[in-house]
Amino acid sequence: MEARPERTPNDEALYCVRCGLCLSACPGYRHSLNETDSPRARIALVRALKEGLLEVPTDGYARAFFRCLLCGACTFVCPSGVAVDRILELTRGELAHLGLLPRALSDLDERVVHYRNISAEQNAGRLIWADNLPTPPTGLGRTRAEVIYFVGCVGSFFPRSYVVPQSLVQILDRASVEYALLGGEEWCCGYPLFINGEPERARELIRHNVEAVKSMGARTVVTTCPSCFYFWKHSYPAALGEELGLEVQHAAEFLARLLESGALTLRERAEVVTYHDPCDLGRKGGVTEAPRRILRAIPGLRVVEMEENRAGSHCCGGGGNLESFDPAVSLAVARNRVRQAAAVGAATIVSACQQCERTLANAARAERLRIKVKDITEMVLEALE
Repeated sequence: MEARPERTPNDEALYCVRCGLCLSACPGYRHSLNETDSPRARIALVRALKEGLLEVPTDGYARAFFRCLLCGACTFVCPSGVAVDRILELTRGELAHLGLLPRALSDLDERVVHYRNISAEQNAGRLIWADNLPTPPTGLGRTRAEVIYFVGCVGSFFPRSYVVPQSLVQILDRASVEYALLGGEEWCCGYPLFINGEPERARELIRHNVEAVKSMGARTVVTTCPSCFYFWKHSYPAALGEELGLEVQHAAEFLARLLESGALTLRERAEVVTYHDPCDLGRKGGVTEAPRRILRAIPGLRVVEMEENRAGSHCCGGGGNLESFDPAVSLAVARNRVRQAAAVGAATIVSACQQCERTLANAARAERLRIKVKDITEMVLEALE
């Protein structure tokens, strides 16, 4: 087979053959069954503008691109190998430059730029989740460490998600891992700005975070947020034009290695669980087996797979800043996913993303399903002997 000729991002749309396979994978389209919500329609809009069939983008044109989860399912199934998600990111950038960024998303960007987080909270309060732990994390106040735990905005500021960083630091302390927390020196990773089409505004955050980590002599960055993980690992080097000189791991990878090294011992748990792959961790980041290795290491746990899993996983509804722009669509996508979990008889949905945990838990309540939603770190902490 001949190698595919190298394509520039501007040429990508020309390779769409309009087969429609992406419609079957797109969670937004599967909810609305409206062609304008499909990846195929968005590619057609890009081509129409480029070929002069549309004179200028309008607010309606822009909405089509921001009503997208950027989950990458379309790119994963495209038989022509079109990088649909990359086209959508670039188009969002063009729209933001033209002043067509929707108000809800421009407000989000202003919060990130001004407060250094998505919540408009004082950034010095990033460690509030540690206040009610039985004992203070050993990483508090440490100024030098080889491992830095980068918590992320959701885990730092959303009370429902405090359990994720709380669980991880207790595990790290039980395993005698020497790690440090950045506290107020941790700024938003910049991903929300990037996917809103404003990568230049994200660059200041990127530089700050890398410098803050390196100033502590770290070699490894561990994060519980898949978006932080993906952005640090795959976008930070490109944004800075150089290699980071750091190993970036998701907590699932780090914990899997700890378990397999014998640093932790787990007790038996009789439970039926299913694992939900976060889009940025699984499909985009390539980390699908580490969380499953962790679950298989818990004695007595039975793991069942949903119909859509690993790189073909169904989005939780929380990606692409869609929850800020159109929460109704976000919830509808999440409700579809929890129904898939119920269909395989799972008592618990396990994920490795605090955003997934939050959106899926809300959806389970909306569906009135008696199904728990937990993070992989919670599962490990509860199983520790």
